[in-house]
Amino acid sequence: MSTLSAAMTIYSTTWCGDCIRLKSALDRSGVAYREIDIEQDSSAADFVVRVNDGNQSVPTVVFDDGTVMIEPSGRQVLEHLGRDGSPAATGRP
Repeated sequence: MSTLSAAMTIYSTTWCGDCIRLKSALDRSGVAYREIDIEQDSSAADFVVRVNDGNQSVPTVVFDDGTVMIEPSGRQVLEHLGRDGSPAATGRP
């Protein structure tokens, strides 16, 4: 996880497969994010329930522009950020 110039906060749990896949995709693309484990932070868990109509759905991603995505794929997050995630876009081979 990177916190420098993070454009989003990811609310997650350690055991969530979708969270793991999303963070891996962002790491591969060099995208910075903040992560909050809702099992360790009760106020974060309350927030997730509130924005998910009573459900504790993760990953819940909140972008710095105020946009919220529920259980997005890595591609959806990269598209929202204006990146396509391809090696050419990230500068990685």
